[in-house]
Amino acid sequence: MSTIPLFKVVHIAALLTWCGGLLALPLMLSRHDPDGLAEDYRRIRHATHNVYTLVVTPAAVFTVIAGTWLIFLRGVFVPWLFAKLVFVVLLVVAHVWIGHIVAKVAELPEDHTPPRPTLPLLAVCVPIVAILILVLAKPALDGITFPDWLLEPRGGQLPFEVPS
Repeated sequence: MSTIPLFKVVHIAALLTWCGGLLALPLMLSRHDPDGLAEDYRRIRHATHNVYTLVVTPAAVFTVIAGTWLIFLRGVFVPWLFAKLVFVVLLVVAHVWIGHIVAKVAELPEDHTPPRPTLPLLAVCVPIVAILILVLAKPALDGITFPDWLLEPRGGQLPFEVPS
């Protein structure tokens, strides 16, 4: 049995969970109101914290690990993949920023109000749409040239034994 379908299933399932969580968290954060009832604020704060730490972040880790394995199992080293990885980095940056907002709301509820959900949603939607376009269209991107050292193996020895 090939492991590629297994890694694809894990990658896609984790990606859906990660992206869905990143889209939900700004909306959840917009519900934070330290001036409201203490019990409501505590419940919303715990929900956003748990969603970020127990669902979204592990999904991001599984997405990146399974995606990295897929790159090497399939041997896909083409320009559209490198462009996709740039947008994956932007998605990670949005993930970290939203996590920072979640932490600030928990630590300083009176001094920190989360931004309106429009900006975090935009920061998440742009990389998601770009990644989808690149993965589904797989454009040639022949106009982009890479230096030779990026296109050929260097022949160097890794600092550890590599299984065959």
